[in-house]
Amino acid sequence: MAKFDGRKILVTGASGGIGSATVRRLVADGADVVAAGQSVDALDKLADETGATPLAFDLTSEDSVRDAVAGLELYGVVNCAGFGGEIATPQDTDISIFDKVIAINARGALLVIKYTVPAMIAAGTGAIVNVSSQASLVALTGHISYGSSKAALDNITRVSALELGRHGIRVNGVNPTVVMTEMSAFYWGRPEIEEPFLAQMPLGRWATEDEIAAPIAFLLSDDASMVTGVSLPVDGGYTSR
Repeated sequence: MAKFDGRKILVTGASGGIGSATVRRLVADGADVVAAGQSVDALDKLADETGATPLAFDLTSEDSVRDAVAGLELYGVVNCAGFGGEIATPQDTDISIFDKVIAINARGALLVIKYTVPAMIAAGTGAIVNVSSQASLVALTGHISYGSSKAALDNITRVSALELGRHGIRVNGVNPTVVMTEMSAFYWGRPEIEEPFLAQMPLGRWATEDEIAAPIAFLLSDDASMVTGVSLPVDGGYTSR
């Protein structure tokens, strides 16, 4: 089990399913967690449950991100905030939705990295985990906006690992399969979608939030001290086909 000995870790998207599971896991592993998101009520509830520090800010606003993380002096960051957008073909894509998906899933993660990394550089250590998706690794019908945003996030992971390694900062990603959250159920919960998809997955089931939080905690921990630049599929073997 990873032990963080009071190290401060920021988790964005903390009010969501994977984000809240990650907060619980990191708190259990001894981290001082800052749980970030937009829903003040949800963050306060999570803070009451876990002892995490709530932090509300707008991931699409550079000023909001910069001001929110100023002075935090973090050891780690989990970029877990995400927006699913729409299910659409290329020709039917709503470009305003595409722009919003990119703004949250890729640009937002980069903003968090941009403004949290200087303190890590000063400390000479740090770890970042970006929560990507299997949709960045394989083409999924209807996922041109979401998959593109997560492919961009994977590149942010790799380039950040390349640039920041000299400062003792590791940057990795996890690429989960579907977790049946509110964001995913509207599409993946349909029998005509769910059944053929799971038939192609070696493990034959959806992931749980805790099954994503566990490798996130590992990649943040000293147990992964020689691991950087990795995009780790947590997908029941789906992308191995």
